[in-house]
Amino acid sequence: MDFSSKLAAAWQANDSLLCVGLDPDRAKFPAHLKDRPDAVFEFCRAIVDATADLACAFKPQIAYFAALRAEDQLEALITHIHARHPRVPVILDAKRGDIGATATQYAREAFERYQADALTVNPYMGFDSVEPYLEWKDKGLIVLCRTSNPGGSDLQNLDIGGGRKLYQHVAELVATKWNPHGQAALVTGATFPQELAEVRAIVGDLPLLVPGIGAQGGDVEATVKAGRTPSGMGLMISSSRAILYAGKGEDFADAARRVAEQTRDQVNSFRN
Repeated sequence: MDFSSKLAAAWQANDSLLCVGLDPDRAKFPAHLKDRPDAVFEFCRAIVDATADLACAFKPQIAYFAALRAEDQLEALITHIHARHPRVPVILDAKRGDIGATATQYAREAFERYQADALTVNPYMGFDSVEPYLEWKDKGLIVLCRTSNPGGSDLQNLDIGGGRKLYQHVAELVATKWNPHGQAALVTGATFPQELAEVRAIVGDLPLLVPGIGAQGGDVEATVKAGRTPSGMGLMISSSRAILYAGKGEDFADAARRVAEQTRDQVNSFRN
């Protein structure tokens, strides 16, 4: 099953627009895990198993694993997700932004080594930074558009003529010329709901990965109302730290589940 189909099925099966971000920080792990050599895997596995029926996607951020020299545990984690929770797609959050042969190697890393269902990419170098990934027609390509950080306005909000913003131009390119196989999606932050609504108007039903709720302070109601499709779908609303570190003891996974369920239900209350 390709990424778009898998995502659509997860939206329906789990009645969820919640994407659970996996950003493992060893300093925040419960005490009983900190000294284990497989602590990263065990922490994330417990979170995954506790929240899989509440999520439309999981999003491991590769830098957190690489900084801990835990790339092998990332591989094991994604293998575990595919084996135990095959309906939930995995988005590798790496924001790759190179071209040509180098981009091809990044694609092989994401889709062959890690077996991710989708990858985040940076469009700053234009279509050349997107084209190599299109060879993997069943994989998702999630392109940065209007990101949740304040500094994104330095470039993304530039007027490129006629009152049109750069992020709007990116949205249109990704939804049309850069999406020949229907595998594209966009990253659009919850911290800018007006811009999120503008992107939705440009791209139709294209999926949007939406970071910025929870720790970053994005408003859930405004996010859902701005970004949902007419059918109440179309969003992967990402929450990481608020879920991962909801508890500090041996019951951390139960605490994570409670917050994930609360978040999913809060999102759903504004969908229709």
